[in-house]
Amino acid sequence: MDLGISGRIALVTGASRGIGRAAAGALAREGAHVVVAARGVPGVERAVEELRAEGAVAEGIVVDMADPLGPAEAVARAEALMGPVDILVANAGGPPPGRFLDVGEEGWDLAVQQNLLGTVRLIRAALPGMRARGWGRIITITSTSVREVIDGLALSNATRAGVAGAVRTLAREVAADGVTVNNVLPGPILTDRMRELLSGQPDLEAAIAKRGARNPTGRVGAPGEVGDLVAFLASERAGFINGASVMIDGGESRVVG
Repeated sequence: MDLGISGRIALVTGASRGIGRAAAGALAREGAHVVVAARGVPGVERAVEELRAEGAVAEGIVVDMADPLGPAEAVARAEALMGPVDILVANAGGPPPGRFLDVGEEGWDLAVQQNLLGTVRLIRAALPGMRARGWGRIITITSTSVREVIDGLALSNATRAGVAGAVRTLAREVAADGVTVNNVLPGPILTDRMRELLSGQPDLEAAIAKRGARNPTGRVGAPGEVGDLVAFLASERAGFINGASVMIDGGESRVVG
């Protein structure tokens, strides 16, 4: 299936590893020119080298999405390297775990800056150009916690839900301009984030297997499976999918709709 995005410029944040890296790879395999953005220099350089080794057109930028100036800087630098951004994948790492009353004011502020306002600022920077050109794809990566809160992840539950509300609102405002805005809700995906959350277990691999056994599929998901969904939502073929929050969790959530 030709997704129709060959030559499109894609900016992917949090793209040095995990779901962001998988999304960058999936877009590159469809012919998109990818700008990898993340906080760490080694991770960005490694991701760009890997993508280029696979034949992709790729560049990298180092940026902190929690910095109020970071998102606009990311878009400006991506466009200076590649050209106008057609596809924006806003993927911010999950905030630290913690119960509601155990998280201090500083933790709340950082989570809002990085996961909610960072995403809002990133979209605000890329959106005017998309609207002017009459085509754009914006995809945010959050969590199934948008639909069904996860115990012990107060910061994630709150900020991810905020992003989903912003996506749903914006999607109705820009659809007539040829821009779609969608939200991907990963469930149990084998990333560093999952390993971090399970790190207190005496046998990490056994804990991962046990976590997978709770899923109807009998396993946890792979980052590449989320990446492929992102590539489809970024495609010409997905032009009538707008304002959606698409769960990819192996059918684990019991929430209807």
